[in-house]
Amino acid sequence: MRASVTPPPTASSSGLVWAGVLLGLGLGGFFDGIVLHQILQWHHLLTSAGYPADSIRNLEINTLADGLFHASTYAFVVLGLLVLWRSAGGTHLRWSGKLLGGSILMGFGLFNLVEGVVNHQVLGIHHVNELAPHEQWIWWDMGFLTWGAVMVVAGSLLLRRGQRETARCAQAEVVAATSRGRFERGLP
Repeated sequence: MRASVTPPPTASSSGLVWAGVLLGLGLGGFFDGIVLHQILQWHHLLTSAGYPADSIRNLEINTLADGLFHASTYAFVVLGLLVLWRSAGGTHLRWSGKLLGGSILMGFGLFNLVEGVVNHQVLGIHHVNELAPHEQWIWWDMGFLTWGAVMVVAGSLLLRRGQRETARCAQAEVVAATSRGRFERGLP
C-alpha cells in the first residue's frame, strides 16, 4: 500500500495579482501626477476643462483637483499593500517575483488606458502635453495610450511566466512534502 501525504495548504496567487494591479494603478497615477502635472507641468487635472493654468485662481483649482487625484492614487496603493499583506500572511507557496512585477506593470498600463480614454478623449478635461501646439495633442494622447497598452501586454506576458514558475514551485513543494512524509514513516 502506498502512503499518501497531503501537501501543505497553499493560497492561490490571485491575491498577489490583485495586490500588484492595485499597486500598479496607484503607481501609474503617481507617475502621471508627479511627472506630468508637477515636474514637466504639461497639464493639470482640469486645464482643458475651463481652468487653464493662466491665473492664480485657476492654478488653485487645479492644485486642489490634482491633490484629490493624488489622494485617489494613494488609496489604490494602500489597498494594494493591504491585499499584499493579507496574501502574504497565510500559508502559501513560493511565488515567482514575475507575478507581482507583471501585475504591477499591468495595473500601471491599465491606469494609462483608463485615464487616457476617459480624461483625455471622453471628458477632454486635459491632454498629455498641453504645452505642445494644439494640433499635436492627439499624438501625445495616442502615445500615452500606446504606452499603456504595451505595459498591459508586457505585464500579462510576465505574469503568465510567473504563473508557470509558481506552478512549478508548487509541484516541487508537493514532491518534497511527499518525500519527507515517506521518509518520516520509514518508507522507501
